[in-house]
Amino acid sequence: MTLEQLTNEIHKKKSFLCIGLDVDLDKIPPHLLEKEDPIFEFSKAIIDATHDLCVAYKPNTAFFEAYGVKGWQALQKTINYLNENYPNHFTIADAKRGDIGNTSTRYAKAFFEDLEFDSVTIAPYMGKDSVEPFLQFNNKYAILLALTSNQGAFDFQTKQVDGVPLYQQVLQTASQYDNSDRLMYVVGATKAVYLTDIRKIIPNSFLLVPGVGAQGGSLEDVVKYGKSSNVGLLINSSRGIIYASSNEDFEKAARDKAQQLQLQMANLL
Repeated sequence: MTLEQLTNEIHKKKSFLCIGLDVDLDKIPPHLLEKEDPIFEFSKAIIDATHDLCVAYKPNTAFFEAYGVKGWQALQKTINYLNENYPNHFTIADAKRGDIGNTSTRYAKAFFEDLEFDSVTIAPYMGKDSVEPFLQFNNKYAILLALTSNQGAFDFQTKQVDGVPLYQQVLQTASQYDNSDRLMYVVGATKAVYLTDIRKIIPNSFLLVPGVGAQGGSLEDVVKYGKSSNVGLLINSSRGIIYASSNEDFEKAARDKAQQLQLQMANLL
């Protein structure tokens, strides 16, 4: 998917909602546990119930990998289902990879060529040679962890280095990498006050913004400080949508929660 196509979908649906698929067998409705592949069945049901309200899906790979081979097969089935049935949705492998060049190349091939995701989240700590291998694939995107929504973000990301916060140095440096137009960035909704400075560095890049809902981030603040000329935002909600109900009406409850966010987004757009 190109950024132009993604932007068109945002305006068409009046939504910049990304739904995170963090599938925990301890939390899904009990009746699904009787299925042969409950992870996929839950993911499929959520997708079918919400696809017209969002523009992206973000399977968190840890929640699939935790179940071994069966979990990985469920991930494969989930991305195949998305690509075959809802190809206009932007797909994100939330894998948080980041290693030296040869290893990063293999990670990129795994997610872009084998699984056929549109994007993958990566960590910038090892620098240029761990990031650029992900940027060699046409119409594929690396989503760099820049300023995350967790409390531990203050351990390193906001520390001053030569008078500049580390997260700003990450943004400035990464924006100079080869094919940096294929970079997006993770900025937590709980750090919305930082978005004005972030937009000075990367005015047009897409931001993946977790932390709205369960973590207390404000959608209004994110849009106020972070919206770009092409919207440039993907607001992720995971638990607040997919676990809205643990009963047999879980699809409807998930849809209702997604629709609440979509309506807010339509008003803000």
